[in-house]
Amino acid sequence: MSGSKSTDLALKLLYRLPRVSVNNLRPLQRNKRASQTPRGQYGGGLHGDRNYGTREGRGTLPPLGWEGGQTPYFLKHPSEMYYKNFRLRRQYPPLSMLNLQRMIDTGLLDPDQPVDLGVICNTKVYRIDPWAGHFGVNLTEEGIDRFAAKVNLEVQWASENVIAAVEKNGGTITLAYYDPVSLQALHDPGYFFTKGTPIPRRSVPPENCLEHYSNPKMRGYLANPKEVSEARLELAQKFGYTLPDITKDPLYDMLMKRKDPRQVFYGLEPGWVVNLTDKVVLKPTDELLRTYYQS
Repeated sequence: MSGSKSTDLALKLLYRLPRVSVNNLRPLQRNKRASQTPRGQYGGGLHGDRNYGTREGRGTLPPLGWEGGQTPYFLKHPSEMYYKNFRLRRQYPPLSMLNLQRMIDTGLLDPDQPVDLGVICNTKVYRIDPWAGHFGVNLTEEGIDRFAAKVNLEVQWASENVIAAVEKNGGTITLAYYDPVSLQALHDPGYFFTKGTPIPRRSVPPENCLEHYSNPKMRGYLANPKEVSEARLELAQKFGYTLPDITKDPLYDMLMKRKDPRQVFYGLEPGWVVNLTDKVVLKPTDELLRTYYQS
């Protein structure tokens, strides 16, 4: 009786014990999974967002132009000739006649002195970047009806209407070419003079724009002055205005002031070194250097 009673008591205690689940039997495996990177962080097949993939609800479409690893579009078709040598083309950032008049009205430009690329860039209102293929000023026609200044202007590109507007007020305009080395000195004259390097010698225009800067109708700086005077009168007759007689103007010497084809700055010759600290100008004394810079 005692044995049967003890057996019954043991069975009762066994049935009172809590049932052990399958998860409770593998605690080490559960901790190992928890230590790993969760599926929803730092990638994962579905980024932890149910059955959504790359396109559905994630906003992670392939980049524009991606064609699934196939041959790109620009290799399937021949190149357009319009874009041939695009990075080698000369660029002329625009400057409107309205902004030019504002510079004069606000005192940034002095109309009693010749205005060239260096003077315009020195206002800090208009800037060019020679390292980006910029070759000077393109004077546009915006505000042409409000332009009333009489200036001696030197730019790199201008239309026939712009030339007529400048000469109608009694001014003069010249289209001049500057090579990239000269443009690095002109686009920031103050910084160039602090370096203490000689003023460069301006190069002649390349063959593809030599005709443009030799054309008297475009007021090229290499054109014959006599032909330029005839072109001025011809343009006045074409647009129907009376050409002012600048020979009787008190500012005639200023209006007719021109640079040498090798000259970069007004009043400064190539090869000179401007010392801003001592406020002196150093000129080359070697005959070989003087011949090189003046040739």
